[in-house]
Amino acid sequence: MTLLGLAGLLAVSLVGPLLATPRRARVPVIVGELIAGVLLGTTGLRVIHPTDGVLNFLATAGFALVMLIAGTHVPVDNVALRKAMGRGLILVVGIGAIAVPVAAALSAMAHTHHTALYAVLLASSSAAVVMPIVQDDGLVGDRVLTMMAQVAIADTACIVALPLAADPSRAGRAAVGAVIVLAAAGLAFVVLRELSDRDLINKLHAESVRRTFGLEMRISLAALFALAGLAVDVHVSVMLAGFAFGLVLAAIGTPRRLGSQLFAVTEGFLGPIFFLWLGASIDLRALVHHPRLIVLAFGLAVATTALHALGRLLGQPLPLAVLAGAQLGVPIAAVALGARNGLLGPGEGGAILAAAVLTLGVATVAGQLAKRASRVTASHAGAEHPSAVLPRPRRPRTSRPTVQSPQTTVQSPDRTEPSPAHHGDAEPADTESVPVQLAPAVPPAPSTSEPRRRVMPPASPARPIRPPTPNPATKPIVQSNVRVRPSPQTLRSDDEV
Repeated sequence: MTLLGLAGLLAVSLVGPLLATPRRARVPVIVGELIAGVLLGTTGLRVIHPTDGVLNFLATAGFALVMLIAGTHVPVDNVALRKAMGRGLILVVGIGAIAVPVAAALSAMAHTHHTALYAVLLASSSAAVVMPIVQDDGLVGDRVLTMMAQVAIADTACIVALPLAADPSRAGRAAVGAVIVLAAAGLAFVVLRELSDRDLINKLHAESVRRTFGLEMRISLAALFALAGLAVDVHVSVMLAGFAFGLVLAAIGTPRRLGSQLFAVTEGFLGPIFFLWLGASIDLRALVHHPRLIVLAFGLAVATTALHALGRLLGQPLPLAVLAGAQLGVPIAAVALGARNGLLGPGEGGAILAAAVLTLGVATVAGQLAKRASRVTASHAGAEHPSAVLPRPRRPRTSRPTVQSPQTTVQSPDRTEPSPAHHGDAEPADTESVPVQLAPAVPPAPSTSEPRRRVMPPASPARPIRPPTPNPATKPIVQSNVRVRPSPQTLRSDDEV
């Protein structure tokens, strides 16, 4: 790997954004990058050599960052979502139980003997795919919260279980290593939360911004790669280290500046290199020689959709149940883990990725159907979630005398503005009345030749402003792919509003 070769890789990675540009197609960027890697790697022209040492090192760092971004999509700090965890857990356990016999049948059909791995794939979901669909389509409601809780639990559990399922012969050693990595991530969370409670993180952020030091980025990357190095030493994939640290950042909250920096490093540099390496490592030619692997790809996709559709039996709308079956992170991690350790047979990695791409297409259609059903429900009975408030009807016009006060705002007939006491979402009264003169301080009434003027009523006592209820099923404040904790809103006095 040379600097010229690195420049070529980054230039080739532009295929991903080009294919993702049409909004109707909704092709993920990584699909284009995987296709470019397949065409230039082992399957195609063999220009990219996945065994190159430098490329392997960069791909490993990119893998850790990609999984970090996936972890930040899990809304672990949302109070409303926690209330739906019980129903989401029931869905995850039910799907996981049924996935085991289905995985055994697929493994026997393909002669791969990877029952545990297929069971994890069938039960998995992808918060990195589902959360943006929920945000873009504006899906709200209690059922959406249940689906999001299901996705969060399934994504986290399957990422932890994947190293154990990929190589059952070394499951004991992998379990011990996973416990060590998760304990280190938990310690990092405790330390960061303590620093946040002491307001030291905010001071560090302010000093870094003022002096342009980039301290947050340096510390975050140092912690991530230290955790990834620990994972390698205890014979665990860096996948678990990146995902665990992403959960820590999601729980603590990341400033927008750090979100922008992580986005730049991941999506602009190391992430594309990882996906190009992954595509180059896959040998799709083996699918031609092993037709049963093509059947395996379709079998995984159909079984994943059918298993998640069973959520309809537990009260979930069918589009939301199918949407929860979108997969990306776990199949990619499984193929990357198999490619590094030689755990998958020829063409098996390609079949797993092909099944994941098919579930993405199904999830896109399910999201559109869920959006359409949500609009119909809102138009007939109103949205279920408190954040989906229907417009309030306008008050009827009345003709009653109104007393002027020093705070009253007099407007012309074609324009009405609220008095200073109205703020927040308070709606000014829409009345039309004749001013009444009660004190010498009030200017004399206008002549009869002047047009009638609209007078606002006296200001009502100021009411405290209640911040809106956070809605995890609507678009959060984000920077790139990293969730950002919104700053606390302080109440202002009437003179400041």
